[in-house]
Amino acid sequence: MDEKSSMYELEFPAPQISSHDGLGPVLVHGLEGFSDAGHAVKLATTHLREALESELVASFDVDELIDYRSRRPQMTFKADHFSDYDAPELNLYAVKDNAGTPFLLLSGMEPDLRWEKFTTAVRLLAEQLGVRRTIGLGSIPMAIPHTRPLGVTAHSSNKDLVPEDQSWSGELQVPGSVSSLLELRMAQHGHESMGFSVHVPHYLAQTDYPSAAETLLENVSTAGGLDLPLVALGQAAARVKEQVDEHITGNEEVQSVVHALERQYDTYVAAREQQSTLLAKDQDLPSGDELGAEFEKFLAEQGGFDAGPEAGTNNDSDTDPDDLR
Repeated sequence: MDEKSSMYELEFPAPQISSHDGLGPVLVHGLEGFSDAGHAVKLATTHLREALESELVASFDVDELIDYRSRRPQMTFKADHFSDYDAPELNLYAVKDNAGTPFLLLSGMEPDLRWEKFTTAVRLLAEQLGVRRTIGLGSIPMAIPHTRPLGVTAHSSNKDLVPEDQSWSGELQVPGSVSSLLELRMAQHGHESMGFSVHVPHYLAQTDYPSAAETLLENVSTAGGLDLPLVALGQAAARVKEQVDEHITGNEEVQSVVHALERQYDTYVAAREQQSTLLAKDQDLPSGDELGAEFEKFLAEQGGFDAGPEAGTNNDSDTDPDDLR
């Protein structure tokens, strides 16, 4: 067994992942960590696993990949003893969409260590399983209001896979992530790879924001030719928006923050054809950090928002699961 394959353990017998059309499956990868504003990636991948039929394909050795001291797992202490340990996981699943089309889902904690060996192991697994396209999930905080449609940046080495209205003009130096590196390495080895980064309101980056997860899966559905369940996430998104609006009402200071972001957003949209930047040059507006800090302070005082039981968590409600697809 080589070093790459020793990073994971395959299930036996392997789940069936061949599609009816003879094409290989799509691999969706959503890793929790750096690029997960609004917990959109975790919400999306958890929702897929709970709303759809899934089987474990491979489990990665997290002891080889995670720095526990930088992201300490939660433990439960009850009365006079430790009773539970929330062990991190990083797994590859075979999932079937609403129409029965199989696809692969790589989800769990983003590795802290051995990025190159990990991405090589995933690439070799993808080649072994006949993957035809990989799609990465990400979410980034932006100086945008929650009262406007969420933006999405699509990215791929193949320009034909990037919708014109989702491209990012110019060149940026950004902190790396395992998902970004996997997208790059897959493309360098001749595979179709792409990803979507949804823009999350800066002031909601630290709380569950199901609207961002819904937006990610809408784009994955289109790019991957998949029929994914979105109703429950949409319902959760509506509840969170109502809660945010309720908290804002009557607080003039917070309202001024949101109104400033709305003016900024609307100016950007109006100037998009002129390739304007997000911040209107002729307006004296506070920075995204200043606006976000003000709102995050307010949210901390309010205790956050409740997305409800359908937002990526299992529950024992009387709702028919088929109604949420």
